[in-house]
Amino acid sequence: VQLQASGGGLVQVGDSLRLSCAASGRTPSTMSWFRQAPGKEREFVAGINFSGVRKDYGDSVKGRFTISRGNAKSTMILQMNSLEPEDTAVYFCAAKPQTGISRSMTDYYYWGQGTLVTVSS
Repeated sequence: VQLQASGGGLVQVGDSLRLSCAASGRTPSTMSWFRQAPGKEREFVAGINFSGVRKDYGDSVKGRFTISRGNAKSTMILQMNSLEPEDTAVYFCAAKPQTGISRSMTDYYYWGQGTLVTVSS
């Protein structure tokens, strides 16, 4: 499985941004987004199961970010609204073949290359 993340960029506080992650090869069961800000550990942002019914969000993004999967299930979308400077980070998509959304990065087998999101005040 190869993951390709895209959609990052420079935005202003309060703006919205949409990230995409495309999986090639075998479609993974669980897909998630993590992010890593400069000098900080990588943290869980949001995760989604294969059907798209089960979702989980990190506390800092609840109510502002929405995760979804495309109809073909090989694409994952992160709609980010009301962006704050604290959301500035490199965003990584991750996937694993097993069911069950995990907030631990060590549970994920596959990782994309990351896309930079910068929120300017």
